[in-house]
Amino acid sequence: MQTIFVMVKCELGRAYQVADEAVDIEQVSEVHSISGQYDLMLKCYLDDGTDLGQFVVDTVQKLPGVKDTFTLIAFKAFA
Repeated sequence: MQTIFVMVKCELGRAYQVADEAVDIEQVSEVHSISGQYDLMLKCYLDDGTDLGQFVVDTVQKLPGVKDTFTLIAFKAFA
């Protein structure tokens, strides 16, 4: 299992709509509104062997209202 965090910049006034769509994606476990350069942060769990870039491009970036993304790959979770 691979864990990634995808920060999403939304079109103005669309963050809540994007969040509502993102929570319905099977691989997305959490969606948080955040401050700073990005509007949302998605925590995603992907099966081993899944092409991370293709998931982001084909699934997250195609959500209506998404303007930009920034992806972080997590290596190890500490309790």
